[in-house]
Amino acid sequence: MSKDFAVAGLTPDQLNSVVEKLGGYEGALKFLRGELVVSAPVRDWREQDGVIHFTVTSDGTTGEEWIARLEGKGFCVSEYAKSVLRSSDFKPMNGLTTRIAVLPGALFTDDDRVTRKIWVDAERRGFTKPNPEVACLIREKFSDDDLAVMGLFWLVTMHEPIEDFVGDSDLLFANRDGHLLGAYYGRLDGWWFRNVGFAFVAPQASPYR
Repeated sequence: MSKDFAVAGLTPDQLNSVVEKLGGYEGALKFLRGELVVSAPVRDWREQDGVIHFTVTSDGTTGEEWIARLEGKGFCVSEYAKSVLRSSDFKPMNGLTTRIAVLPGALFTDDDRVTRKIWVDAERRGFTKPNPEVACLIREKFSDDDLAVMGLFWLVTMHEPIEDFVGDSDLLFANRDGHLLGAYYGRLDGWWFRNVGFAFVAPQASPYR
């Protein structure tokens, strides 16, 4: 009588990774003996119909204070992002909890993954522009690993573009390569890659957290 093995679909590298995550050889033995419990990680976000939902709460931090705060926690803030944060157009709120909805780039075809068309889709869903500070709150809230789990390389906050020090109008984004808060062109004809997500404000009556 043949027997199907549970690990038949796993590669040797995947099996090795499982053992490493259990703490190596000894950890794997403890797991088999019931001495080690594995639980699913608690996510501070949820997904519904392909859209990622979470909340952020402002605390009145100014742009200059955000630079020091993020860098103090090991994040990198690009020079372009710093110029946006130092702009008079960066106006933080205080004590405001906002429901955020992220449209992953995978929801759009390559031809439609353009800022103008992404905005059309967002408006159809009832989404609106967030305060620029949302980008900082997102960067602080989610690690690079969190963005990877979401399937995103960049998470762009779709606020009203703010002029940087060279005169370009930029959008702030979190980049999972190097714990970065960066800034990139906010022009309407801008094209984006599939692994980019776009953060908007969801209707505040949304059932999602």
